[in-house]
Amino acid sequence: MSRPIPMLQEPRPRLPAWFKVELRQGPDYQEIRRLTQDLNLHTICEEARCPNVWECWNSRTATFLILGDICTRRCHYCAVTTGRPLPLDETEPERVAAAIKALALRHAVITSVNRDELPDGGARIFAETIRAIRRALPTCTVEVLIPDFLGDLVALAAVVAEEPEILNHNIETVRRLFPTVRPQGKYDRSLTLLDRAKRMGARTKSGLIVGMGEAAEEVREVMRDLRAVECDIMTIGQYLQPTKAHWPVVRFYPPEEFRLLKEEGLALGFHHVESGPLVRSSYHAEQQAGPPPA
Repeated sequence: MSRPIPMLQEPRPRLPAWFKVELRQGPDYQEIRRLTQDLNLHTICEEARCPNVWECWNSRTATFLILGDICTRRCHYCAVTTGRPLPLDETEPERVAAAIKALALRHAVITSVNRDELPDGGARIFAETIRAIRRALPTCTVEVLIPDFLGDLVALAAVVAEEPEILNHNIETVRRLFPTVRPQGKYDRSLTLLDRAKRMGARTKSGLIVGMGEAAEEVREVMRDLRAVECDIMTIGQYLQPTKAHWPVVRFYPPEEFRLLKEEGLALGFHHVESGPLVRSSYHAEQQAGPPPA
């Protein structure tokens, strides 16, 4: 049984001075906004209230959210809507591909809500989206950020078979907090998925958000666990509470701690570590899509 969410009895803490985001709606930002609206597409940038949406969209980078915008799970840190999803939209893969072609992206990131009510968790739509992108823009590299598919290895294999350049599945938090903040997920199931994906030949990636009450040694344990399944790429970012109804921020990590975590991650053997207060799963994702270091 999961423990109750510790609710704040006072206003959410003020952001530290190092959280400085330029709220600028340039022409590229406006084009992505118009295009996603015209094609009736969702982005995790908006649904999860990502603090980097201004920077990324102004750089013509967006992370597309497939399988609709209603999640079957309720993670206590996530702003995505929870409820009963709508039926699958079979035209969604082609519309995502059309947007990517119109934007002339070099690297596309595709993620989804959890669809636990589907027999394959939505793996078929992931595979069809990858194929549609490759038909529309063969030069574009593809990264998928997948759910755990409830541990279904057939579903995982269907996505890996399309050979995305990067297969990402976020661990999100430390083992101790996992049952509380991700009550419908399992820490070891996520590690097993990354392990099996690696064995199937995928280049793997995972992300951790910090500041939810974990200890420093617990963060290092996650890093060691990810390297034990040969995870190639890791992102580490600061948790920000989306609303007062979500898990509170327990601590803000200063930039120098993120720098130290990056150094430790690289020393453990990760090919790439993106670590910083504003880092999210797809932050600077294009830079991670090249060949791993020799």
